[in-house]
Amino acid sequence: MTDAAPEPDPPSTVSALLKRRDFMTFWTSRVSSTLGVQIQSVALGWQMYAVARETMSVAQSAFYVGMIGLAAFIPVFLLALPAGETADRHNRKVVLVLCYLGEITTAVILACAAIFDFASIPLLLVLSAAFGTSRAFMGPASTAMGPMLVPKSLLPRAIAWNSLAWQGASIIGPAMGGILVSHSVGLSYSVTVVLYVVAALCILSIRTNVRPQVQPGSRWDLMKEGLSYVWTNKIVFGAISLDLFAVLLGGATALLPVFARDVLHAGPEGFGILRAGPAIGATIVATILAGYPIRRHAGLFMFAGVAVFGLATIVFGLSKWLPLSVAALAVLGGADMLSVFVRQTLVQIVTPDQMRGRVAAVSSLFIGASNELGEFESGVVARFLGPVGAAVFGGVGALIVTGVWARLFPALRTADRLE
Repeated sequence: MTDAAPEPDPPSTVSALLKRRDFMTFWTSRVSSTLGVQIQSVALGWQMYAVARETMSVAQSAFYVGMIGLAAFIPVFLLALPAGETADRHNRKVVLVLCYLGEITTAVILACAAIFDFASIPLLLVLSAAFGTSRAFMGPASTAMGPMLVPKSLLPRAIAWNSLAWQGASIIGPAMGGILVSHSVGLSYSVTVVLYVVAALCILSIRTNVRPQVQPGSRWDLMKEGLSYVWTNKIVFGAISLDLFAVLLGGATALLPVFARDVLHAGPEGFGILRAGPAIGATIVATILAGYPIRRHAGLFMFAGVAVFGLATIVFGLSKWLPLSVAALAVLGGADMLSVFVRQTLVQIVTPDQMRGRVAAVSSLFIGASNELGEFESGVVARFLGPVGAAVFGGVGALIVTGVWARLFPALRTADRLE
């Protein structure tokens, strides 16, 4: 008796993706979780400012609001490599559920602190760090688990759908958070708890075996192997480092409050519109990619996205007209989404499944560092060149990085099919 021929991959269509029950369940979990994170972020910032203002000045209170992000980022920075190794050694479904339990616990304590009025600055910072710890392990496990739920032919479309979920929730979440906070901070956290529970239940209902192949060696050996793989694979290292330096230099969005108030004279309403600009552009591009994923010339599309990102940053920096500034930010967000889509797809395709968690951990470390350091870089440059000069400097820097990386990583530039 001869072996049966392997089942061919399904056609890469939206309907084929929608028929993948486990992926759509995973996608629902991602939407619910991201909404929860966005609502919690709004409530936590509002609560921290309210608590600090009881005893401190406006400037001091604003400082502690900024400390929330730092408290959440430090665990991500410190635990990125162990988290990647965990995702490659243990059942990714179990890791995700445990991470959601950590987030649920954090949100329950925040809700109780708001309802029973025992919130304090140290408590809110400790809970932010605890939340960051859960997110540190969740990122690599989630990134590595997604590709196990679809065949490779559907992977580009699945990544676009994941990006669409994140961008859509990032637009709706802050608006929901603002409405909920206006009623009650405790209500905001309670809704967040429900969203995290829904996300955890979705993960529990996934039937696909998402346990990675057992990796021999010590934890330290596996972490070194992951770093070595990223360093020696020119497509992976080139894609991740391109994103790092482009975002590091092009972080004009960190200066949006300054532009809204003192450059465009648009006030708080204008600031809200500016904040929405990048997410709107990214959502439009993610929607297009979800229906029509890139098939050819992937590397060129990625570099084009970074170049347009730089040009849009320059236009934004020079603009003195609110509609043009919003349009530039929308183009900036769309271009960033294009480059991120190609980067994520390329990295996922060329990375073996048993290595995906560690590669995702290094990628998240690079991206997290670029976001945090990008805001710092924009602030420092703005101190010397002013906000307009800082934005233009960042845009020009992104263009230079595009040219240099295209020359340093020819394999990335000539990458063709996302298959």
